[in-house]
Amino acid sequence: MKTLKEKFADKALPLAEEVKNIRKEHGDKKISDVTIDQLFGGMKGVKSLVTETSQLDPYEGIRFRGYSIPQIQEKLPKAPKGGEEPMPEGIFYLMLIGELPTEDDVKNLSKEWADRAE
Repeated sequence: MKTLKEKFADKALPLAEEVKNIRKEHGDKKISDVTIDQLFGGMKGVKSLVTETSQLDPYEGIRFRGYSIPQIQEKLPKAPKGGEEPMPEGIFYLMLIGELPTEDDVKNLSKEWADRAE
């Protein structure tokens, strides 16, 4: 089984190379016109930053890696013994790797954090 660090490298290194190539090839291209009304109106509908971790939709609200907050509450592993909310480790894993973690992923991350705390 791959470590979290290995999983992150598998995702991040190819993406970093892709971004580097896009910027090199297209970095000077204009992609949008913005009005003063949009600036004062909260930039609704104006893409001003490329990010894969979260998106703030003016109508649907915030999404983390494509999931709404209610979806995250439903899908991520909960604390053992009746926990009702997602474990912080699960949210961290989702944000870092971009995939929903399994219960084992969350347990392994919890153990790694506990080991590092020593």
